[in-house]
Amino acid sequence: MSEKQASEQEILAIMKRILTDIAKETFTRPGVRHPLSDNTINNMRECLKLISVREVELSGNDTDVSTQRPRYVDEPPKSVVVSIQDVKNKSSDEPAE
Repeated sequence: MSEKQASEQEILAIMKRILTDIAKETFTRPGVRHPLSDNTINNMRECLKLISVREVELSGNDTDVSTQRPRYVDEPPKSVVVSIQDVKNKSSDEPAE
């Protein structure tokens, strides 16, 4: 990774940290008017999305950012891998009618 990319990643990390700190510090309970306007909140979300997309671009991965979210160990996987060989063997084990 070049020095320019490293400094860009550092800038993105700082920007992300600042935006998330603002979100945490301005958190309000349900039913209480939020100090930030809806437009500002949506702009912060858009900025965080752009930062995430650029981080993926810099890392060289072409994967979707949303698939990189952490998951719990006991959370069932969203996809199941099935061997075609297992399917063939299972169908040949069944008696013909």
